[in-house]
Amino acid sequence: MAITKDTFIEELVEKIPESIRYLKEQGIRCIICGEPTWGTLEDAAKEKNFDDKEIEKFVKDLNGFIKK
Repeated sequence: MAITKDTFIEELVEKIPESIRYLKEQGIRCIICGEPTWGTLEDAAKEKNFDDKEIEKFVKDLNGFIKK
């Protein structure tokens, strides 16, 4: 799985559970009441006012989890 800004949060946390902690550390809430939120990584980041450059960094960092 390659992560992009268009990756859905629920797919991301299902396939890469380690991503939950990373997103939380970035201030992006991806779990509400134990269930993943709907929407894409970009949607969640934009809700928190992250710009495109910061979103690109998230994508790069999250893809690093795949290689581990």
